[in-house]
Amino acid sequence: MRRILVTDPVAGDPDAGATGRPSDASEGRPVAARSVPDRALLAPTLARTITVSVLVYYCGIAVLNVLWSGAGAGRLVACALCVAAVFSVQLLHVSARAQQWPLRLRCLTLGIQTVLTFLPLAVFGLSWGSMAGPLAGSLLLLLPGRAAWPLFALISAVVLVQSSLEDSGAVMVVYLTTSTMMAGVILYGTAKLSDLVREVHASRTEMARMAVGQERLRFARDLHDLLGYSLSAITLKSELIQRLVHSRPERAREEIASVLDVSRQALADVRLVARGYRDMSLSDEADSAARILATADVEAEVSIDCGRLHPVVETVLATALREGMTNVLRHSRVEHCTISATTEGETVRLTLVNDGVSGAARRPSPDSGSGLGNLRSRLSAIGGRVEAGLLDDGRFQLFAEAPLRPSNTGTPGTGAADGSATAVSAA
Repeated sequence: MRRILVTDPVAGDPDAGATGRPSDASEGRPVAARSVPDRALLAPTLARTITVSVLVYYCGIAVLNVLWSGAGAGRLVACALCVAAVFSVQLLHVSARAQQWPLRLRCLTLGIQTVLTFLPLAVFGLSWGSMAGPLAGSLLLLLPGRAAWPLFALISAVVLVQSSLEDSGAVMVVYLTTSTMMAGVILYGTAKLSDLVREVHASRTEMARMAVGQERLRFARDLHDLLGYSLSAITLKSELIQRLVHSRPERAREEIASVLDVSRQALADVRLVARGYRDMSLSDEADSAARILATADVEAEVSIDCGRLHPVVETVLATALREGMTNVLRHSRVEHCTISATTEGETVRLTLVNDGVSGAARRPSPDSGSGLGNLRSRLSAIGGRVEAGLLDDGRFQLFAEAPLRPSNTGTPGTGAADGSATAVSAA
C-alpha cells in the first residue's frame, strides 16, 4: 500500500480525503458551482431593491410635502397619481434593458418624464420638492455624457430659478437645488451599482461554468492518459493468456495474476481521477513499461538517470511515457524498445524509441486523437515541449523535454495544482 498525494483545486475541500467522503467531482455534481456562495445569488436582487427603495423615498417625500402644505383630498390624489406616473417611468429607466433601447425610444420616454416632472411643478409649486432629481438621474443613465451632464446642469438651473421666483428664501432655494442634484446623482449611482453587481454576478456564473468545463477536460485527459495504457496492457496479456491456457497453464495462471494487478491499478487510477489530481513516478512507470514489454517478449532497454524531479515535471513525463507505451502496444509490432531519461543543464529529456512501426503510424498527424494533443498541452503549460515522428532508420521516437523547474505548478492533472491536499490510498 502506497500513499499518493492528490490535490483538488476546484473542489477546495480540505477534509474530503481525510474523512473518506467523496468529493463533488466523484459524485457527479459540478465541482466549481460550489465555489459561488449561495448569498451571492441574492446580490443582483438586493442591488435592484436598493435602487427602487431610493426612488420610493424621493417619491414619498413629494407626497409628504404636498400633504404637509395642507392640500385637500383632490390635490393629494392628483399628487399621488403624478408621483405614481413618475415612479413608473423612472422604474423603466433604471432597468438594465433601458440602456439598450434605441436612442429615439429613450428620448421619447425622457420627454414623457420631463412633462410628468415639470407640469406638476407648475401646479404644486415648491411642495413638489426635488422631483426633478429622478429626471436628472434618468438623463445621466440614458444619454451620452456630452449631452447628459449639460442637461443635468440645466435641470438644476431650472429648479434654482423656479425656487427663486417663488421668493421662498435663500435657504429653501439652496435646499431644493442641492436636493435635486443629489437625488439625480444618487439614483444614477445606485442604478449603475445595480448594473455592476449584475455584471459581476454574471461573470462569477461564467467563471463557475468555465471551471466545470475545465474539470471535465481534465477528467477526460486523465482517463485517456491513465487508462489507455492499462487497457492496452490488459488486452495484450489477455491475448497471451489465450495462447498459453492450453499449452502452458502455469504461465497462464501467472499472467492472469498479472492482469488482476493491472486491472486493480486501473481501478485505483479511475478513483484518483474522480477525486482529484495525482502524482506519478517516472521510474515506476518505466519499470511497469519494462514488465509489460517483457510479457510481450519485447527486448527493452530502460535507463532512467534523471534522479528525483519536481513532482509536476515527473508527473508530466510519466504521463508522456504512458502515452508512448500505449501507442507502442496499440500501433506497432515492436521487437525492441528503448526508454531513457537524462538531465542536461536545466532540462530533463525523456526519449522512447521503438521499431516495428505500422503503416498507419508512418503518417502521424499532430491532431489525430487526443494523446499527443494532451501531452503538448501538459508540457507547454510547464514550459516544455514534445515531438513525435519517424527516425531515419524507420524507428519511431517520442521525445519530451521539460525544465527542471516548471514555469507553472498549477497544470491540470499534474498533482501540483493549487488547492487543498488530501491523502488517499492506492493498491
